[in-house]
Amino acid sequence: MDMIIKNKTIVADDWVVLRLQEQDAAESVMVASGKVIVPLKVWQAQRETLQRREDIGVWLASDERPEDLKGDIHKFSVIAVDFPKFSDGRGYSIAYNLRARLGYKGELRAIGDVLRDQLFYMQRVGFDAFAPRPDRKIEDAIKGLSDFSEVYQSSFDQTLPLFRRTQRKGNSTAGTLND
Repeated sequence: MDMIIKNKTIVADDWVVLRLQEQDAAESVMVASGKVIVPLKVWQAQRETLQRREDIGVWLASDERPEDLKGDIHKFSVIAVDFPKFSDGRGYSIAYNLRARLGYKGELRAIGDVLRDQLFYMQRVGFDAFAPRPDRKIEDAIKGLSDFSEVYQSSFDQTLPLFRRTQRKGNSTAGTLND
């Protein structure tokens, strides 16, 4: 069984990610029973059938918009965002919009070309589950979640920037002409 990082812990993955092959059509591809994360195109094409199932998640490609799920977002216990390659950062915006703008509360999973170097930043925009590349050790990848002890900028995980979270002790004579 594959392993993922979920809520900062390594756990068994009980979901299967459905990836369409070149010859597959979203309208007719067979969605197996059990917990399956389907592409957005499959959800849109087979919505009438799939919405009756409680074991369906959906994944978004980096060129798809999270707003396409707006009316259905509450139906999914897991939404995944695919990173087709390490250098494609569009998934960060998708995740942030799912959490901050659309109010998604379920599991938000990063899939695809997911590496240790990305995990800290991915959690900042709302990801709470990660499926690192299979050619990397998951025990090394999880360390990426704690690469930094403090963040300066605000984001989904910390809404206040550092300067708003710290109390500075002022120097009453600083900045005067008598210095």
